[in-house]
Amino acid sequence: MPEQTQAPTPPQTIPDVRKSVTVAATPEHCFKVFTERPADWWPPSHILVKKERAGLAFEPGVGGRYYEWDVDGNEIAWGRVLEWDPPRRLVMTWRIDGHWQSIPDDERASEIEVDFTAVDAHTTKVELAHVKLHRHGEGAQGIFKALDGPSPGETLERFARAI
Repeated sequence: MPEQTQAPTPPQTIPDVRKSVTVAATPEHCFKVFTERPADWWPPSHILVKKERAGLAFEPGVGGRYYEWDVDGNEIAWGRVLEWDPPRRLVMTWRIDGHWQSIPDDERASEIEVDFTAVDAHTTKVELAHVKLHRHGEGAQGIFKALDGPSPGETLERFARAI
């Protein structure tokens, strides 16, 4: 009698978290502020380095890191850029585990998608989505619950003020 194998269990479905804000700026300006001035909008509580953070940066282009460094020059990457399409779209990995700790690669990283859409000549809708949250493993549901909430959320609220 042949041995029966059970099909692998699909990953638990965790919904995407999508938030948006509309700002009085062009998509070009929004993309620049997002990628060239992250320290102006990044929530201060979102920190992976162990000592005082000295800076944040995006390396432009697909494959570039977005990372932070502390006062001693120690760097930790938050992730890598998967799509770099100025001024319309930015997609990157988010290298944290289910307990909000840094992970060294993208194997278990979820993704963040940011879209900049012109509403008119002087206004842009900025949409930020956390997707593939199931990749955070056991803590994925907790990550979802922490992120889920009313728009625009802390990050986009700070971004709108930076504009």
